This record gives sequence, structure tokens and C-alpha cells, in this order.
Amino acid sequence: MSTTDTMTTPSALPIAVTAGDPAGIGPEIVARLFRDHADEMRGCFAVGDVAVLRRAAECLGTPSLPVAVLASAGQAWAAAPHCLPVLPVVEARAPVDWGVISAEAGRQAAEAVVWASRAALRGAVAAVVTAPLHKEALSAAGVDFPGHTELLQAEAAAHAGTTIDRMPVRMMLANQELRTVLVSIHMSLRDALDAVTFDNVLATLRISATSLSRLLGRPARLAVAGVNPHAGEGGLFGREEIDIVAPAIAAARAEGIDAHGPFPPDTIFMRARASAGRADGFDAVVAMYHDQGLIPVKYLGIEDGVNVTLGLPLVRTSPDHGTAFDLAGTGRADASSLLAAVRMARRLAG
Repeated sequence: MSTTDTMTTPSALPIAVTAGDPAGIGPEIVARLFRDHADEMRGCFAVGDVAVLRRAAECLGTPSLPVAVLASAGQAWAAAPHCLPVLPVVEARAPVDWGVISAEAGRQAAEAVVWASRAALRGAVAAVVTAPLHKEALSAAGVDFPGHTELLQAEAAAHAGTTIDRMPVRMMLANQELRTVLVSIHMSLRDALDAVTFDNVLATLRISATSLSRLLGRPARLAVAGVNPHAGEGGLFGREEIDIVAPAIAAARAEGIDAHGPFPPDTIFMRARASAGRADGFDAVVAMYHDQGLIPVKYLGIEDGVNVTLGLPLVRTSPDHGTAFDLAGTGRADASSLLAAVRMARRLAG
């Protein structure tokens, strides 16, 4: 289904775009999309504080971008083009300076995400696209979760009446050349190595296969990176591949999942790069920890990179970059990755 096809039906559910940390570039790149990509943003609306988003629109300079305050999410389809439709479910309690970490900024960012996730879970919006937030600001605000993924996981688990550990989710980073899914995300490297367990690797393969097969319209072919240099070199450099990763791959294959490996992590990403149509290629790489998987994806194209949370009972995407405090308020922030996230959200929701 094309982008145009998904945008021509006003009866479709709208897409919520959270403003992110108000001290960062999130509100600015949200405003830029509504100004510069009005056709593609039809049926979308911003979630955040009106004054914060109005300030962001003003920092873009000319042409001016009027702000339309919505009374409900459903009004998004009726919003005029080249305006910034805002549902004001977040209210600022104090001013937030550009580029400054604060509890107030963290609170606003978290409240927008919580509202949007609950709206998606109750079927009021088709998808959630999240602009960047700052993890230190979240912590300063007393939020118990280090980032979007964990916060959304908790909301989904609560909605389902279950525990977080029974709502497994995974982070996938994707651009035009590479997709990678992570076994663990926001934790120390030492803790991440402890998280490489049979159950975690197998769960990652199951979630990846289910989600990617639905996205691709065919069974996904997955590569699995090893933990150690040279994938352990037959146990010379560590036994994780022999004792944990390979058995998890075997269990996944027994379930019908097209998984292969473990492969040396310094070469498998190149083999999976833009490999569509190659008999020996892969649709995604399952990486064992955060930086192992994210460095190659971001190096190959952070401008169009998209973060997708797999395993949630809702569609959530986000840009593949952070709050960029050094650019906040300058009007120069690039919205390409956020636009790619909106496009991906439409595709997944459709």
C-alpha cells in the first residue's frame, strides 16, 4: 500500500506524534514536518504543550506555521494543511530552556508518551510516532523507565493486565540499507552480556520473525550475530555461541523460523546490507546488545533511520537520533528521520 493510499481516507484513525523533550529538537522537527510535508502529515497531530509547540514553530522562521488546537484526536483529519494541529494533553508548569536538562522537560515528554500509548491501546489512534526524549530528564522527573521502549512496554503490560516480563518487546533500527533487532537495549555492557540467555535470544528471534514477516509479506530470513570476536572461534574466545546462541537458533528453526548463525559480528552486517534478492542475504540481523547493532545502522544512514518497537500491541516508531541539544531552537534541525518514522508508522498501521 502506498503512502498516498493510506492518506486518502478521512475515516481512518489518526496518528499521534509526540513532541519529545521540549528542550531538544523534537518540537521543532515535528513542526517542520507539518510545514514542509503537509500532504504526508494529513491525519497526524502533535501531542504536547501548545506553548512549547508554538515556540518551536516560530523558531523555523518563514513561512509562518499557525497552530490549531484540537479538542480531540479525531479532529486531526479536518485540520487545515500547513498548520500545526496540537492536542494539548500536556500542560507546562514552568518554562523550559533550549538545550537544558530538567525535570519539567522530562515530565512533559513522558506525559505525552503515556497519553499517546494509552490512546493507541484503546483504539483511538492508529499509531504512535515519538520525537526524541532525554533519558536524564526522564530520570530527573522521577520516571521509572530509562526510555521510550521500556515506558511503552509497561503501558502495554498494564493495559493487558499482565506483568512487564510477560510483555516482551524488542527494538528494531532500520534504514534503507539495514535492519537490526536487539536482544538487550538500555543497560550497561556488563549487564547486557548477562542478558544473552537462551530464553532472551529465542524470544528475540520469535518477535523478529513474527513482526518482520508481517511487514514484508513473506517469511523473514534472519541472521544472528555472535557475542564474541569471530563468534567465539569454536570456543577459543568464549562459549556463549556454543552454549546459548546456537541452541536458541536451533530451537527457533524447529519452530519454522528461518534463522541462521551465529555469525562473526564484524562481518554479518555487511552481508545483510541491502541484501534483498540475494540468495545468501538476510532481512535483518539479530544483535546481542545495543551498540553492536546500532553502530552499523547509524553509520549507514541516520538521516532516514527509524526505530520500531516490535512485540507491542500497538504501532510505535521514532527517529533514529536523540534530542540534539546543540541544535535546539536554531531552526536548523533535520526532520528526515522523523518523516521516515511517520512513513513507517503508516505502513505498519495500514
